[in-house]
Amino acid sequence: MSARQKPRRLPPFSGVLVLVMASTGLVVVDLTIVAIGLPLISADIADGASAESVVVTYMVAMGALTQIVGSLSDRWGRRSLFLVGIGVFTLSSLAATAAPDLLWLNIARVAQGAGAAAIMANGIPLLSDRYAGEERDLAIGAWGSFATAAGLLAPVFGGVLAESFGWRAVFAVNLPLGAAAWALAVRVLPRAPGTDGAGASGGGAARRTDWLGGLLLMLGLGAATLLMLRPGETPWSARDTAVLVTACAATAAFLAVQLRAPAPTLELRMFTRPAFSGAMLAVLLSRVLTIGGSVYLVLYYSDGLGMSPTGAGLLMTPIFLAQIIMGMVGSKLIGTRPPGLVIGAGYALKGVGFAALALLITPGTPWWALVVPLLAWGAGGGIAGAPVMAVAVRVTAPERVGMVAGTVSTLASLGAGVGTAALGAVFALRGGPGAEAVTDGARAVLGVSAALAAVAVLVAVTLIGPRRVPGRAPAPAAQGPEPAERRPVPGTEDPVPTAEEDDEDDSFRART
Repeated sequence: MSARQKPRRLPPFSGVLVLVMASTGLVVVDLTIVAIGLPLISADIADGASAESVVVTYMVAMGALTQIVGSLSDRWGRRSLFLVGIGVFTLSSLAATAAPDLLWLNIARVAQGAGAAAIMANGIPLLSDRYAGEERDLAIGAWGSFATAAGLLAPVFGGVLAESFGWRAVFAVNLPLGAAAWALAVRVLPRAPGTDGAGASGGGAARRTDWLGGLLLMLGLGAATLLMLRPGETPWSARDTAVLVTACAATAAFLAVQLRAPAPTLELRMFTRPAFSGAMLAVLLSRVLTIGGSVYLVLYYSDGLGMSPTGAGLLMTPIFLAQIIMGMVGSKLIGTRPPGLVIGAGYALKGVGFAALALLITPGTPWWALVVPLLAWGAGGGIAGAPVMAVAVRVTAPERVGMVAGTVSTLASLGAGVGTAALGAVFALRGGPGAEAVTDGARAVLGVSAALAAVAVLVAVTLIGPRRVPGRAPAPAAQGPEPAERRPVPGTEDPVPTAEEDDEDDSFRART
């Protein structure tokens, strides 16, 4: 067996992989690191008022723009949008560092969210352009595992920075890292547009931009995000009703526009593929379980067990460590096992972890009794997580990978909001003040999470069947310098719509 035929455990090292992992780490860290400095921001430039808007504005901007930027990268090229994203993110971090008041800081955070959207939407497409076959699956797995590790380190890192140098340091740290990422991107990213839609098809429709659809999507997702971030203890108001109506109307109008747009922001026909729909549902459910479940588990640690914030953070470590390790295992398994079964097995293991925690937790449970269920939670998430991304890329034409990456990031953001809000309602029904009430609320949340994990298992094994996911293409031959463009091996390309299929799409849009 030749060296090229030996199975890999890690993706081959490349500047593109380092760039995507490092820049994604910046975005993921910024999602949580700023929350650590909110009390200091509130005392310094908000006159003691709540500074939660600093987190909200960032999430709204990133959630509303990711799908749009992902679709644009398919038409305009990855390199230009990625460079713009890093540049905007870094410059807006400088503006945030120098913010004299809360309004200035919120405007800077909107710009940061826009830059983060461009970074996140281009991560998977850049890896897909650079790698193929098993190497691509491993690269996506490494990317996801590194993002998880960055999320683990962010609270600790943010606490050290804020306590040692003040709240401005949590933004200032982005400056050297962002500048280094921009310089690396200039060096390693190909100047050719790669697999952008215009270059692939050469048609006029591919060069058009769906501005109306983009604006409607921004309005719908922005309104939905604001609604999900509203404090749960506040009563429903007329303003909340108006925001809900706006979100529903804008989303419905967006879907109608997508059926007629020559070059839609979101190609709805992708969802007619069961494997793609299954992967997207799995992404949504994963974020609901992970974010929603972890929020109320940490609350149990602090109010149910009386642990300090540091102790609670350390007790979450088994989840993240297991997910990092098993993420690479999941990427390997889909090379020899049906992806649906691998993803389903991961969610089953995750569900077992949730169910065991729901049965074990009491106000007097020793912390060491929770380690094994936490490891099962993390291991299941790792096994299921990376294959979901790989499946979504496999069943999509190369010129639409940016659109897919935008969809994945958008659904992940929505899942985080839905999970926090919906599981928060479950917690409120059973929970309350006091260790016993908090424990009851957390137990209810974990029980519902276990049930949702079972739903995810059914989705995976039903929709992501072996016949619905094509085998992956072999990796390209060994090469020296970074390629200007990944060229697939003849006869092993990812499925690309034929001219006849494109004509059928145009006829379909004309009829609808």
